[in-house]
Amino acid sequence: MTTGSAPAKDPSVSARIAELTRASISGWQRGYLADESHSVAALARLRRGAGREAGESPDLWTLIDTGALHSQEEGGPRHLSEPEVMRAENAVHAALTLWAFHQQSRGEPMHRCHSPGQPASLGAAVRRLMPPDDIDEPVRKRLVRAGTAPDLVSLAQRLRDIVALLRRKSIPLDYGLLAGQLYVWQWPDGPSAVRRAWGRSFHTPPRRPRQPTGDNPTAPHTDKDHS
Repeated sequence: MTTGSAPAKDPSVSARIAELTRASISGWQRGYLADESHSVAALARLRRGAGREAGESPDLWTLIDTGALHSQEEGGPRHLSEPEVMRAENAVHAALTLWAFHQQSRGEPMHRCHSPGQPASLGAAVRRLMPPDDIDEPVRKRLVRAGTAPDLVSLAQRLRDIVALLRRKSIPLDYGLLAGQLYVWQWPDGPSAVRRAWGRSFHTPPRRPRQPTGDNPTAPHTDKDHS
């Protein structure tokens, strides 16, 4: 995996990676659940790349399209540097292949966008594997072990073990959010930032929707995810 001498300073890049990953999964997931042959085949190809470096899976080069990260349109997002592009491709590859493994043989969507009321970040998903008022130490240690992975390949392999548990319980994960975090992970100081985010989401209970007030009972409540 790539290394660098400066931290990732542009959070918009991880947001672009998350958006690209969600958009890619959306079509495949919808098609897979509808038993469409092209999506079923794509899922099988993606699954074979789980836990491997992006460059080691030539079969996926034409399947995982990261062209949107390379292009630069007038008035659009800035052009990414080569180190940013390499890390972005690694992150998207890892997230998509993990999702494919997660979705295999499941009849409900295993990718779900995170929200405060329905958290789907990694820490929150791992917490759902445990009893409501107890900590399952072996499961918690899997998350800790993932957080101490020395590189992205090792991290993807350790995440695959966690995803296997989530798959067994049909617990979904926001793979766009995960892809953005995997991008950050590859920069100096990135692993510590990602570990903090996973720890916060593990310990933070879901937010309950705000009850309507008598003054405006139909007003919608919105809340942004700060994790």
